[in-house]
Amino acid sequence: METGKGIYTNSAEFRKLFENCFHEYYEGLHRYAFTIVKENEQAKDIVQAVFCKWWEKRDDINIETSVKSYLYTAVYNQSLNHVRNIKNRKTFAVDFGDYKFDTPENKVDLEHSTELECKLMNAIDDLPTQCRIIFLKCKFEKRKYSEIATELNISVKTVEVQIGKAYKILRGRLINITSSSFLFLLLF
Repeated sequence: METGKGIYTNSAEFRKLFENCFHEYYEGLHRYAFTIVKENEQAKDIVQAVFCKWWEKRDDINIETSVKSYLYTAVYNQSLNHVRNIKNRKTFAVDFGDYKFDTPENKVDLEHSTELECKLMNAIDDLPTQCRIIFLKCKFEKRKYSEIATELNISVKTVEVQIGKAYKILRGRLINITSSSFLFLLLF
């Protein structure tokens, strides 16, 4: 598949590319999303959303790699966002019994931890693409370095280097956060 912006000079060319990609990649993208979200219907919704976004933003999206790579990366990111949102909902849906959240000190603690988590997720989102993908696979999917290396067709050493790079960048970005125990729990 071709890459870049403005290659297809009319909507008929793009429509043909879009249809071909949908038929060629849908099944694989669905399987890929399912391995991350573990829900069949949600995996379908994620793939559908990625194709819809591509269609809606076709004039604005600049695909610098291959279309296949773009689609798999978009599905990966969308799937991780879904998993993250589910994890956040489960975290805050815990039954706390008689614990009162309406005291001033408890509100501050909850707001502070949510703010810290948002800062961490923003910092992770700002990592370079390969670094972010490897870091998320390792820390959020709990994948081994060797599994990541095999999946991404890179060496284990490259995975190790990218994880180290991610930690260095995150420490630099989050240096002003005082709760190191909070960061430790989120990162490990």
